[in-house]
Amino acid sequence: MCEDAEQQAEEMEVLKSIYEGDENFKQVNPKTYQYKYIDGEKSFILEISWGDTYPTEKPNFNLEIFYNQHLIPAVKDKILSIVNEEAEQWLGCAMTYTLFECLKERAGDILSEQAGEAIVARVEKIVIEDQESESKQVEKKEQLTKAQKRRAWDRAEMGRAGERPRGWDWVDIVKHLSQVPHTHTPTV
Repeated sequence: MCEDAEQQAEEMEVLKSIYEGDENFKQVNPKTYQYKYIDGEKSFILEISWGDTYPTEKPNFNLEIFYNQHLIPAVKDKILSIVNEEAEQWLGCAMTYTLFECLKERAGDILSEQAGEAIVARVEKIVIEDQESESKQVEKKEQLTKAQKRRAWDRAEMGRAGERPRGWDWVDIVKHLSQVPHTHTPTV
């Protein structure tokens, strides 16, 4: 047990000296370390926590960090399987640096799987949001005053290429007949 504590203290100093000035490395507490992997616009953080018996036993790996919400489960599983395989090889030795560097080499391959599936998920979210916003929009009819309605009616009448409504030039037959002199023809 005492030997494990000595190895942990030694590894802590080594990690601080190696990652000094590296913005992607963070020491959360004396036994917990995080490293941020970036590949273009995609990134994730791996957290390694040492137990009391580290390095005799494997450290704990954590990807359930708020920053990693965007990672799909398949990518998380792949990351954990790679780190667990590597940790099995280095039992009994200081391995935190080795684990961080192992993932650094493979970050591009790991995150390439994330790209296609993440885009599909975003597109589905966008399509669903668009459908919801269309159903919420209620069309308001434009309220017109009488004068505006009259002008619109007149413009519509003019817009019919000079057509006039049926009967516009009809003559009142009764009025017309009363004005015309009337001659009575006898019937035989």
